[in-house]
Amino acid sequence: MKKLLFKSKLLWIFIFTIFLATLASADEKTAKVDKLFAKWDSTISPGAALAIIKEGEIIYKRGYGMANLEHNIPITSTSVFRIGSTSKQFTASCIAILSLEGKISLDDDIRKYIPELPKYERPITIRHLVHHTSGIRDYLNLAFIAALPNDHFYTPEDSVELIARQKGLNFLPGKEHLYSNSGYFLMGEIVKRASGKSLNDFAQEHIFKPLGMKNTHYHDDHTMVVKNRADGYSPIKGGFRIAMTTLDHVGDGGVFTTVEDLFLWDQAFYTNKLGKELMDLIQTPGVLNNGKKLNYAFGLGIDKYKGLKRISHGGGFVGFRAQMVRFPEQEFTVICLANLGTINPTRLCLQIADIYLADHLKKAEKKPEKKKKVKAIELSKEELEGKVGNYEDEQTGAWAVISMKEDKLTISVMRRRFVLTPVTKTKFLALDAPYDLSIDFIPDERGRINKAKLTVEGEDRSLVKVPKLTPLTPAQLKEYAGEYYNDELPVTYKLAVEKGALVFKHKNAPRGAFKAMTRNKFTVGPFKIEFVRNKRKKITGFILGAGRAANIEFVKK
Repeated sequence: MKKLLFKSKLLWIFIFTIFLATLASADEKTAKVDKLFAKWDSTISPGAALAIIKEGEIIYKRGYGMANLEHNIPITSTSVFRIGSTSKQFTASCIAILSLEGKISLDDDIRKYIPELPKYERPITIRHLVHHTSGIRDYLNLAFIAALPNDHFYTPEDSVELIARQKGLNFLPGKEHLYSNSGYFLMGEIVKRASGKSLNDFAQEHIFKPLGMKNTHYHDDHTMVVKNRADGYSPIKGGFRIAMTTLDHVGDGGVFTTVEDLFLWDQAFYTNKLGKELMDLIQTPGVLNNGKKLNYAFGLGIDKYKGLKRISHGGGFVGFRAQMVRFPEQEFTVICLANLGTINPTRLCLQIADIYLADHLKKAEKKPEKKKKVKAIELSKEELEGKVGNYEDEQTGAWAVISMKEDKLTISVMRRRFVLTPVTKTKFLALDAPYDLSIDFIPDERGRINKAKLTVEGEDRSLVKVPKLTPLTPAQLKEYAGEYYNDELPVTYKLAVEKGALVFKHKNAPRGAFKAMTRNKFTVGPFKIEFVRNKRKKITGFILGAGRAANIEFVKK
């Protein structure tokens, strides 16, 4: 009997020791997490709400910083945040529900529901909108070009009209994938017209209420009172300013929610409470016309992180930033909602995943191959100078500028500049870039460099070197000056020559001098401009490209 009691006592000591070790491990992890948010964990800063989910339970939830600085209200796990584009998965789910109910078809022409849109060269389907392959210009970019900033009041009806005025597309439907808020905004409109209910009412009935998401809604009225709402903030010198909008647009964004409500949504992917068919459909990636499979499903990005399957989507608008990242095979999710525009929830979520999934990540990652040390070679000044010039992307029209600095080549691309290290006579690596970036210069039969292949994160781009341009004189620049009008926005841009440089004279246009890439192609800030001439070589207008809005034609008055 004494032996049995002794063994029983040892067993309980063993179990208690394991419990204490587990508790200590959990405390160690949460301490690491808290350290990530320490910068904002105060009564004088906006911050973030966090929920860490594992195997069906929230294992850690916290608020860091303040939801409202004026009234000293701290952030908690029940604080309500605007989640920006993280809303897109709910809009896509509403579309998927209508499709499964037979109310719409994903392959319907969108003009069936929004007939005021123009008849494009090829039909745009709802499926194109879902996967960002429609080619429709982004209405937020268009509003910016038309000088309608975020704090300017214009209605959803105004934006439908703005999109409907666009005669051209960024590309033919299904040819490319380019993120577009217009597509999801129009999907919200389709839900309304096909169901006879507002997007919020439809989502409440089919998603939010069935899942018990009591603190979640589409914010389609900016005057609406929201309990426990966090304010969005932007940093200024010595403090913060409130960021806000009068826009009542939903679909591309507009969801207000909490980390606790998003936990209920996260669990629906495991419990199939809304139906397995729905959850399977919204996790189905899109496909381009050429058969290429995308990493984008229904408002959800699907890819891998350090060998583990990842499903995620971020968002950001007027001082709010959000990220929800799920590792389905590990039943692990991190949700981070922030109310300060400079916080990066995506980075924070992945850092937290690194802490909690360390063992899984080690198993999933391939055994590291012995990395070959990059052996730089020496090239003569003449060999380097032969590669200097402006290179145009044959597909997108974007520019890569190769220049010399202190006897080294540099590349300016995607509005950043990196040093290039030669590893062969024609191949160079950007070792200081935050992503894999290399360029292969392609010599012709005479050894001259007129083409190159730029590779960014495994994606290849064909570049063409344009002839060297003699700097344009102020007298030559006067040819480009004048007023240019676009009837799709509508807006008039004035170009003028000031202090020997061509500049925009327009309140929303980029500041600074135009940079001439050729006699007809210029860049300034995020804008790409190509001037159009008639048969007599006289300038008649220009074509403007600005990120998610391209091929916008302006006519010279």
